[in-house]
Amino acid sequence: MKMFIDVPEVYLYRPFVDFRKSINGLAAIVEAELALPVLSGALFVFCNKGRDKLKLLYWDNTGFALWYKRLDKDKFKWPTKLETQTLSLTEQQLHWLLSGYDVIGHRKINVSGKQTV
Repeated sequence: MKMFIDVPEVYLYRPFVDFRKSINGLAAIVEAELALPVLSGALFVFCNKGRDKLKLLYWDNTGFALWYKRLDKDKFKWPTKLETQTLSLTEQQLHWLLSGYDVIGHRKINVSGKQTV
């Protein structure tokens, strides 16, 4: 299922986030650390330290929405070796990430205990 169609901009926040943070805490990160307008309609992607959960925050002109995804068996391929705090993603890269692919390298995650290429 494809969600998030025609997203104006997607920003991946590279450092791991304490997932006790919800809308207000994540919006504060966007404004204070990324210096980006949180009300722009852009989608902001956050990952927990265990790399098995993602939170996506966005403003849709009526209020904030927070989307949450948890993997059962594997970890998200999170870009940890980049120097910058944020990474701009295309809509296609966002769909790859949500489908379990590494957005840099395009390797699929292992959901069945078997190695997949």
